[in-house]
Amino acid sequence: MIYYGANIARFRHNYRYEIGNRRSPPQPLFAWINLWSDLIMRNLRIESLNGKEIENRKREIARLRITVFREFPYLYDGDFKYEENYLETYINSPESLAVLVFDGDDAVGVSTALPMEHEEGDFMRPFTEDGYDPSRVFYCGESVLLKEYRGRGLYSDFFSRREEHAKGLGRFNLCTFCAVVRDEGHPLRPAQYKPLDSIWKRYGYTRKPELRTTYKWKDLGENSESKKEMVFWIKEI
Repeated sequence: MIYYGANIARFRHNYRYEIGNRRSPPQPLFAWINLWSDLIMRNLRIESLNGKEIENRKREIARLRITVFREFPYLYDGDFKYEENYLETYINSPESLAVLVFDGDDAVGVSTALPMEHEEGDFMRPFTEDGYDPSRVFYCGESVLLKEYRGRGLYSDFFSRREEHAKGLGRFNLCTFCAVVRDEGHPLRPAQYKPLDSIWKRYGYTRKPELRTTYKWKDLGENSESKKEMVFWIKEI
């Protein structure tokens, strides 16, 4: 559990003032300053867990996944039984990572990851069939935030923390995640919906259409689980 000192917000203000008329600062630095300032001002804290430690937070993680993934494009009609089975994979992996964001005592965001070889066979198969070594691939699961906490730099911080964790383990050369594929004309697609593709590209990830798998869950309005097509994005680390 990490707490942050109150001088970051003052540094953010002074830094902007001093360089405002000379040059634009590097965007990653401003993103970092914005995030840490926001953590201070809102009393947010970040908690990183590994393996069995995740057991104590699985209820909060499940609640966040059920809440956020109801939105398009996932349309997930989840329940806690499904979530418990899903999270067992992360709990049983000693090298897994769960990063949670708390506002006071309330969990408001979570991001997870683990070695690809600890995932289910359906996730590894596209990589083995395309010539990748799954033991060198680190799989990033979900990154979910409640709506009111988006746009504050936490999402990019999730990606950075997972990549640093993978590098720290010392044997991975790729990070990957997968995203659901939905038709542009899907009846539940909101008119204002914007895919996150441009953000993922900015983080250094490349969409790999040849790397696809399916995953089962129950959509809103469905009576039972159905297979959903997922496409992978990768980044060299």
